[in-house]
Amino acid sequence: MTKTMFLPLLLLHQSTAAASTSVSTECTVSTMDDYPVPVRREVYGDGRIFDISHRYTMDMPSWERKDGLGRFLWLPASMKNGSLANNSLMKLPTHSGTHVDAPGHMIDRYFDAGFDVDTLDLEVLNGPALLVDVPRDSNITAKVMESLKIPKGVRRVLFRTLNTDRRLMFKSEYDSSYVGFTTEGARWLVKNTDIKLVGVDFLSVACEDHMVSAHLEFFESREIILVEGLKLDDVPTGIYNVHCLPLRLLGAEGSPIRCILIK
Repeated sequence: MTKTMFLPLLLLHQSTAAASTSVSTECTVSTMDDYPVPVRREVYGDGRIFDISHRYTMDMPSWERKDGLGRFLWLPASMKNGSLANNSLMKLPTHSGTHVDAPGHMIDRYFDAGFDVDTLDLEVLNGPALLVDVPRDSNITAKVMESLKIPKGVRRVLFRTLNTDRRLMFKSEYDSSYVGFTTEGARWLVKNTDIKLVGVDFLSVACEDHMVSAHLEFFESREIILVEGLKLDDVPTGIYNVHCLPLRLLGAEGSPIRCILIK
């Protein structure tokens, strides 16, 4: 696809998707009225909407842990114990599962200045996006970025890597051998593309050996938003509308996020 063809396609896709968007209201399947069975779906609208956020479970991977995230949900107020309603309590790291990073995550002066998740641009987090497959034999280097030939004008790109093939987000133990951006790969993206949203399929956008330096390349301008831990298995490559919404956590440098793709 040429650069001149790509941008009109994005505009056409955006307008037609907005005009045809609808969400199924089906919530349950039941064989008996007294015993409804909940439906847990990954794809909605006959394959038009993909949920690309991971379901939170106790055994999902967590930063440098061998035994998963652990218990994160309690029910201190239970109807079975006499309460008028069920009210849960949740406690988990803000960089768990599918989540978003703010500039204060690794630049302390930005943290002190208040560049938290509540300051992230929703216009960047929502709009036309390109899902691409990354060569499976490498981290995301400058050479890999150049080989992807992402046209100018593309602002949101989701990178599917070997992490998806290895199903690393479905394993309890944190795996430091995951694929991510190198420092030079991040620098190449910043200098040579118009990308403002970078999405990846593991808990960190940067590979283990370039953990801090690659993040700094992305964060310094405060213009690029990182979405990490995406669930990209069984989603065809191509153009979508992406919708990602973080919690409005004042003072937090990261937030869990619900992220979907709409054809």
